Amino acid sequence: MGIDIKKHHVKNTNRTAPKSDNVYLALLVKLYRFLARRTDANFNKVVLKRLFMSRVNRPPVTVSRLAKYVAQHKDVAGKTFVVVGTVTDDTRLLEVPKLSVAALHVTKTAKARILKAGGEILTLDQLALRAPTGANTVLVRGSKNSREAVKHFGMGPHKNKKPYVRSKGRKFEKARGKRASRGFKV
Repeated sequence: MGIDIKKHHVKNTNRTAPKSDNVYLALLVKLYRFLARRTDANFNKVVLKRLFMSRVNRPPVTVSRLAKYVAQHKDVAGKTFVVVGTVTDDTRLLEVPKLSVAALHVTKTAKARILKAGGEILTLDQLALRAPTGANTVLVRGSKNSREAVKHFGMGPHKNKKPYVRSKGRKFEKARGKRASRGFKV
């Protein structure tokens, strides 16, 4: 038996544990590792994988996104939204519907609004007791490319990406461009 030359020093870079030292996260990982092993539900495997992820890969979900989802899908009434990340408030949303949310973290204002609307907030370990196989749940993720930093990626000439400019004044990166005020003629 020889050595697989092509795949000899190829390392699997997927995370097998979280980088964080948070003891509560470590306990959640322990719990969902057990559930992923002992149940056939794919839900637990997905939650476990997301618990390992970095903060950038666990984008926040706003209350308005959950409300929009409820309005569009009538079949999710009574189901629990599961967010492996943070649930944040959205001041643009005037009325929050009754929601059942399980998340790693919920901001103070989001928590107050969900509870005021008659909803409930669970931690992921409470969810594991209630739905060990993820029954009657909806896994939700936030938008990963909504970060400010992403707008600047791939910057260069004719790329239409956002430049890192100190200020938006007259003296800062205001080249001639296709503007009449800068002497451009067709």
